[in-house]
Amino acid sequence: MSKTVWITGAGSGIGAAMAQAFAAAGFRTALTARTEESLDVVRDGLPAGADCLIVPGDVTDRDGMAAAAGRIADWGDGLHVVCNNAGLNIPKRDWADLDWDSWDRVLQVNLTGALNVIAACLPAMRTQQDGVMIHTSSWAGRYHSTVSGVAYGASKHALSDISASLNDQEGRNGIRSTALCPAEVATPLLAKRPGFDQSSLARMIQPEDMARVALFVAQTQPGIVLNEVVVSPVRR
Repeated sequence: MSKTVWITGAGSGIGAAMAQAFAAAGFRTALTARTEESLDVVRDGLPAGADCLIVPGDVTDRDGMAAAAGRIADWGDGLHVVCNNAGLNIPKRDWADLDWDSWDRVLQVNLTGALNVIAACLPAMRTQQDGVMIHTSSWAGRYHSTVSGVAYGASKHALSDISASLNDQEGRNGIRSTALCPAEVATPLLAKRPGFDQSSLARMIQPEDMARVALFVAQTQPGIVLNEVVVSPVRR
């Protein structure tokens, strides 16, 4: 029986690559991002015959995420894997450039949005007594990173701990949780970093690399959990 994966932040970057990897592996793929147009492009690029559901939405909309999870579980005969991937960063990252509006937005999306998606998935996964949650944290969620910024680093450290709390409290319900902690990934998100050098993209982790890691986590045998996966490019 095919399993169902829900991928947030699926309109580009790591999320779009995850959609490709899971669809190619035979998963039913449900894709969420804020704009339907970006999701249409991703869906159109999936392997022929892929079973895909487009569910536009904003992860900061708590009721909307709960409704999306219910719709996906009904469509997919369960909700077996969630790639909790939506996130953002901003140009003003240092205390010297404190910008409350943008810092609040980072925390709303990266932290509260991630919590909303988790809470939305728990009812279906508890009923199944089975589920894998894969959260796109960051190297900055494992180690302090000056270039990532204050708000982003705080949000990703919190997300990594939230993932650990799921293993502590929901393992009895067959739910496993993994925090992916990659160093720099060549995604559009990096374009927001002050002084970013486009020529460095080829030396970074690629979105497809993280998609393969997520698929590996999702297919890991029941009874064990990969609590976190820390990934960095080879130093040259």
